[in-house]
Amino acid sequence: MALAPVIDPAAPPANALSVRAARIDRIAGTVVETIAAALVLVEIVVLFAGVVARYVFHAPLVWSDELASIFFLWLSMLGAVVALRRGEHMRMTAIVGNVSPAARRMLEALAIAASLAFLVLVMYPAFDYAHEEGFIVTPALEISNAWRASAIPVGVALMIVFGALRLLRFSTFREIGLTLAAAALVVGAFWLAQPLFAPLGKLNLVVFFLVVVAVNVFAGVPIAFSFALATFGYLALTTSTPMVVMVGRMDEGMSHLIMLAVPLFIFLGALIEMTGMAKAMIQFLASLLGHVRGGLSYVLIGAMYLVSGISGSKIADMAAIAPVLFPEMKKRGAKPGDLVALLSATGAQTETIPPSIVLITIGSVTGVSIAALFTGGMVPALVLGLCLCSVVWWRYRNEDLSGVEVHSGRQIGRYMVIALPAILLPFVIRAAVVEGVATATEVSTIGVVYSVLAGLLIYRQFDWRRIRPMLVETASLSGAIMFIVGCATAMAWGLTQSGFSTDLARLMSGMPGGAYGFLAVSILAFIVLGCVLEGIPAIVLFGPLLFPIAVQVGVHPVHYAMVVIFAMGIGLFAPPIGVGYYGACAVAKVDPNEGMKYIWGYMAALLVGLVLVAAVPWFSTGFLAR
Repeated sequence: MALAPVIDPAAPPANALSVRAARIDRIAGTVVETIAAALVLVEIVVLFAGVVARYVFHAPLVWSDELASIFFLWLSMLGAVVALRRGEHMRMTAIVGNVSPAARRMLEALAIAASLAFLVLVMYPAFDYAHEEGFIVTPALEISNAWRASAIPVGVALMIVFGALRLLRFSTFREIGLTLAAAALVVGAFWLAQPLFAPLGKLNLVVFFLVVVAVNVFAGVPIAFSFALATFGYLALTTSTPMVVMVGRMDEGMSHLIMLAVPLFIFLGALIEMTGMAKAMIQFLASLLGHVRGGLSYVLIGAMYLVSGISGSKIADMAAIAPVLFPEMKKRGAKPGDLVALLSATGAQTETIPPSIVLITIGSVTGVSIAALFTGGMVPALVLGLCLCSVVWWRYRNEDLSGVEVHSGRQIGRYMVIALPAILLPFVIRAAVVEGVATATEVSTIGVVYSVLAGLLIYRQFDWRRIRPMLVETASLSGAIMFIVGCATAMAWGLTQSGFSTDLARLMSGMPGGAYGFLAVSILAFIVLGCVLEGIPAIVLFGPLLFPIAVQVGVHPVHYAMVVIFAMGIGLFAPPIGVGYYGACAVAKVDPNEGMKYIWGYMAALLVGLVLVAAVPWFSTGFLAR
């Protein structure tokens, strides 16, 4: 079972319509890609200008965040369009990749048809939502919010166009007819079965959020569209909720300004590689730990611990690390599947390292001291990191190091001097956040400017011809990730409206076993929740309900926060459902099929570390002020 970009099937027999569709796709696709790439560049300029104006000239640009937010939604939607056109929306390929060519072609066409079904269904609500937002005036720029909200219907319309073109380019007329008919029949059957859903009550959650999602995912429908179809079906067929509300929840998920760090850190990771900073850093790290079995895996764990929390997004953290370490690790014989498994595990391990946006969210919705949460998060992350290191030691205990050079102290020193500008980058980024120079969203632009200057002035390696492809890749990957987040946010809202969160809290408060019984149930519940909810929505939904219960049964709120965050992190990064695992695979550009057999050892280590953190409150509270 795996998730991967949609793979182009073998080209069907050429016909005049497919040739014409390819020509239209090429021209229109170039236009959309250029606009999406320009938006990435504009975001960097706007946010960095805000930093300079505020910190250097002491004249804040009050409109910079608002303008960045408007452009971000457009970037997310146009990036999703680019991803659909290029076949880079993430999906499970376990079945699709192991069937006959004829069946595979049908499943490929069916995946596009199912995606088109959702896009067609949501088209009118998307336009309706943009129209309603037109009555809202933005506070800083004082323009209609329709300028921002229009990104959703425009993006949906463009995805319909490019989805249809993709069908024409890669499918025969027979395949197109069969798959479109199948999609229409399924939608019609669910619509006609609407009276049957009312008596099911809460069982509808199983039907839509388990069965429908699973069937779509295993059939090869992209993850985002699988979530979206299930949520749309649940809300339309079992509730009286207007579908414009679902569009609003998708907007909410894709518009969270902290998530703007995702595309900017993805681009930063590409810059680090292109400017030679990555090569310099790897040379130094390899000289320092290259002669140790599993040495670069230890470096990966430590690097994630070092930079985690800077961006407020685990995906962005991984995007800053993977391009730097993975190429050299692969050269040394590391399996790509093992690398992406370890990267995913470190995403869960470092969830509590400040300045974590999840910690800030917990403090804001529960009243727990954010300073105490920041203090309490460091040691628990170290405990889980040591557990991961034990797995690395075991797996690489027999690694053949006969061909690995052992460097002298002089050589290590020379490599360190060369790599020093690259090594300083994480410290520059973290210092900018801690000292208040930039917010967690803006700080990535400082890294971008730093990397550009280092490439031009220090490493003298900067290929201007690669900038546009890098920007397009950034937009495509960001769009795929943000569309998943938007659809997952809508699903989370649907679960909340069903009363699921209240029922869960009532059940957990009545569990036997006192504090440790409550912690055990919380771990199980939040691992499951982490599979389908981003950390922030889950905390906003369940934090106010469960933290008072934790205090009543004798659990320190900081201790409970660490347990909850790690449990959600394990769920978020554990396949086959955890969205974070798919994000790690996308960032690392590794087919998750390769990571499945490796990740379970790391997940077991994380569970052991979580049990230790839950059983020993001192790890979380030992350094708090008395």
